[in-house]
Amino acid sequence: MTTAKDLFIIAMEPGPERAVGQGDLSLALAGAELIDLIGAGAVTVDGDLIVPGGPQVPDDRLLDEAAARLTRQPPYERIEDWLWRRGRDLSAAYQSALEEDGELTRKRSGRLSFGPERVEPVETPARRRAADRREEGEPVLAALASAVGLDGERFDEEPGPGEEAGPGGEFAPGEDPGLGDEAVTTVVAAVHDAVMELEAVRQRRTIESSAFANLWRGV
Repeated sequence: MTTAKDLFIIAMEPGPERAVGQGDLSLALAGAELIDLIGAGAVTVDGDLIVPGGPQVPDDRLLDEAAARLTRQPPYERIEDWLWRRGRDLSAAYQSALEEDGELTRKRSGRLSFGPERVEPVETPARRRAADRREEGEPVLAALASAVGLDGERFDEEPGPGEEAGPGGEFAPGEDPGLGDEAVTTVVAAVHDAVMELEAVRQRRTIESSAFANLWRGV
């Protein structure tokens, strides 16, 4: 299993955490793919640019697809641009792939057979592996999960008086939040920034919609 699949599985776990937005998750999945490609030696990072490397790609259909979409001629693609381009509808692609592999199942919420349908992980070795990585606080998975608020704490939340920023605290490339690799840190920081940007767009649209509704009501 890949980091992206582990991330998707833990995002689908039933629990008290807020539902993860599909856009947020898609951006984080694109970042997870890039991190796995870095680990495989298929790409390197030069500043904020993705530089294709050797042909080594883990044996995974979606990672193969990601590698095939890399910009292989200069000027190379910026990490931020890759996240938005590759991330488009990526969570739906992972859901489809994991359902096809028997890693996810559809269930009805509540006691009624016609209640809203949800997707949950099946009890498999892949689910246990993802859960183990999360419970052990594996830095890469923890940082990506934090970016989308999976641990009940958003990376953009401000610490209270006398508190220190936790793993969800905002950080910049060049800082090391325990990831152990500058390129990986750069990618995670870009994911954080992209999710913040998406949230800002949502808030702006909400404000605009509210203002438009008030105008029609004569408020």
